Amino acid sequence: MNKLFYPAVFHRAEEGGFWVSFPDFPECFTEGDDMTRAYEMAVEAMGLALVSRKEEGEEIPSPTEIDKVDVEEGTLAIIEFDMLEYQKKHNSRAVKKTLSIPEWLNEEATAMGVNFSQVLQEALLSKLGINK
Repeated sequence: MNKLFYPAVFHRAEEGGFWVSFPDFPECFTEGDDMTRAYEMAVEAMGLALVSRKEEGEEIPSPTEIDKVDVEEGTLAIIEFDMLEYQKKHNSRAVKKTLSIPEWLNEEATAMGVNFSQVLQEALLSKLGINK
């Protein structure tokens, strides 16, 4: 679930710019002074909605098919959201983990000056198939 694509409806705001709504996230709205800024804000707003639902253990909805979106007086756009990139950007603080390894392995690695945190991070990235 790294890259997600959801429809969004861009509406012209009376005072200029655009406001954006999401058929799959009725609680989510944003706006921007122009189309570029509105799109950037839409990505961020959708990210907040997705992360919030994920943290609360709520269901992540499947994207509505574009031919089923009621556009009314707006313009349909597809918003691309990269969950992994969002998490890297917003959740990059270090988290302390306690783990156990055999004593002999610890002694060998310590003697060679191995950085345990770096090795664990590299191993996890490799195991998860994530390119840094």
